[in-house]
Amino acid sequence: MITHDIKVYPSKSHLKREDQFAWKIAGVAADKVAIAKDVAAMIVNRIIDNAAVAVASVNRSSATSARGMALARPNKNGATVFGMPAGKRVSPEWAAWANGTAVRELDMHDTFLAADYSHPGDNIPPILAVAQTVGKSGRDLIRGIATGYEIHVNLVKGICLHEHKIDHIAHLCPAQAAGIGTLLGLKQDVIYQAVQQALHVSVTTRQSRKGEISSWKAYAPAHAGKLAVEAVDRVMRGEGAPSPIYEGEDSVIAWILDGPQAHYKVPLPAAGEAKRAIMDSYTKEHSAEYQSQALIDLAFRMREKISDFDAIEKIVIHTSHHTHYVIGTGANDPQKMDPNASRETLDHSIMYIFAVALQDGTWNHVESYAPKRAGRADTIRLWQKVETTEDAEWTRRYRATDHNELAFGGRVEILMRDGSRIVDEMAVANAHPLGAKPFGRDDYIRKFQQMTDGIISARESNRFLEAAQDVVKLPAGELHRLNVALPAGTLAVAKPGIL
Repeated sequence: MITHDIKVYPSKSHLKREDQFAWKIAGVAADKVAIAKDVAAMIVNRIIDNAAVAVASVNRSSATSARGMALARPNKNGATVFGMPAGKRVSPEWAAWANGTAVRELDMHDTFLAADYSHPGDNIPPILAVAQTVGKSGRDLIRGIATGYEIHVNLVKGICLHEHKIDHIAHLCPAQAAGIGTLLGLKQDVIYQAVQQALHVSVTTRQSRKGEISSWKAYAPAHAGKLAVEAVDRVMRGEGAPSPIYEGEDSVIAWILDGPQAHYKVPLPAAGEAKRAIMDSYTKEHSAEYQSQALIDLAFRMREKISDFDAIEKIVIHTSHHTHYVIGTGANDPQKMDPNASRETLDHSIMYIFAVALQDGTWNHVESYAPKRAGRADTIRLWQKVETTEDAEWTRRYRATDHNELAFGGRVEILMRDGSRIVDEMAVANAHPLGAKPFGRDDYIRKFQQMTDGIISARESNRFLEAAQDVVKLPAGELHRLNVALPAGTLAVAKPGIL
């Protein structure tokens, strides 16, 4: 890996293209390095993972609306849409929009956390949509996805967006554009312009994840994917983009991130070096913000020592800066304590999540967020007793560069009315690569089967799983087999819009 120094230059410096970070990203994307077998296998896992959560959410409001918008833009030579028959095609940017929203809706696919936050599986929908549209092979798709993960994960390692209240799709969109560039075998100078365009148009604020969180949280990465497809399409036609987008005097870094004195260090593979970043990411077993995964598992374990939940006086979760300030009481969002809050808000409330996991000993992507469940009087009483606090050691481990030191959990103290305490801690979720039960291929398949049970037929489930596991061998023009269709008459219809 090469660590690149990124800083702001005045316009009079005339920073050479070859010295710009977007050019270096494009160089990684244009590098025709072979994909390792374990990386290809993990990409297969994530294709299955994305499909699992997309099908489970396909009739929810946001996914239905996004699909309705996409279906209004038919293209007989385009890409498939989750839920629809494979023969029903739309323009690739709109397939990226519809499928990306379905993937993101339940907040249950993969994650990578470092200087910033990410769901690198969000790279897959736009890359797949373009691959289907232009008739690429499974091997081409694997190469494109490997690039998307590589750029995305490494941007997240080096540049913090959230401290400036910028949403993390600003790292996602350039990665998606780079992945599409790899898929299409574009030259470095074309990918370079696409990466710059993608960043320029994808800078938005984190209000989408603050206060009363709306369905835009699901749409945001799909919006990035749509923009990435459009960026690549535009520059392939010979158009340029704002440059230098990272280092310029009026660039994203200069005016939105750390400012004129900024100095970031971002790693990227050297020429000829394998793209392995996907191996640093991890999926979710539970449908909730990733920082809650270990705490859900911990709640399951701690509940075995509690016979009367009303005997609890207070619950204190000692955890990282991010967990405390984003999904904990440090966020100062009253909505996180409101039983009438949206599902999107509840899955960003560790107070709610821990209380329900402690009471139920299970977690379900539908039932655990149901209004009736959130409104239970005994749950509200327990929920109000939960608070979070930042612990310096958990923050240090959250930001650790040593993979074995990374931790996304915390230490929980449950104070009982009789003065006794129950104390336990968990660093990583059971499903994490370093957890008690790391996810493997069988777990991804089981997750797909559980999430899609009762939604698709057993025949369709088996057909998809066979195609996904054999994706490397899928010939050009056969990537529509990675779509998943619902039985006729079971797909929700969107409300009318402009078209």
